[in-house]
Amino acid sequence: MKILLSQHGEAVTKDEDPDRPLTPQGRKDVERTAAFLRDGGVTALRALHSGKTRARQTAEILARSLRTVSDPEIRHGIGPGDPIEPLARDIAHWDEDTLVVGHLPFMALLTSHLVTGQSAVPVNAYRPGTVACLERTSAGGWTIAWMVRPELLAGARRP
Repeated sequence: MKILLSQHGEAVTKDEDPDRPLTPQGRKDVERTAAFLRDGGVTALRALHSGKTRARQTAEILARSLRTVSDPEIRHGIGPGDPIEPLARDIAHWDEDTLVVGHLPFMALLTSHLVTGQSAVPVNAYRPGTVACLERTSAGGWTIAWMVRPELLAGARRP
């Protein structure tokens, strides 16, 4: 089983729009990543997001390319400052490939917790629009199978 853990794409500032939708570049980055994943044959049966506009928009774009069987659903408790343990406990019982779109620091802490058992041990570097794929091991743990950051697909747009 795989879980795809994504940070939402680049969003406008709160001053520009309190709902913080994706910027045009953020949308373009997520669309490019989605196309890359689709062309690579990556799929997920379901998609979850935090409910915030930027996460919903990112989940919708990715879900179309990943051919999820239903529309992305809101998953409460995956906001930037939410504790990771409730979702980590639920993931232990999942049996279908799932996309989860959220925010930092939540996504980075969750990835670290699943891979190392300790959320304080960084194991990857998220940037807006990043997707990390974790695979369940035969022992029930998790490993990072791969990770894609938008700048890898668009050239070095950012430092």
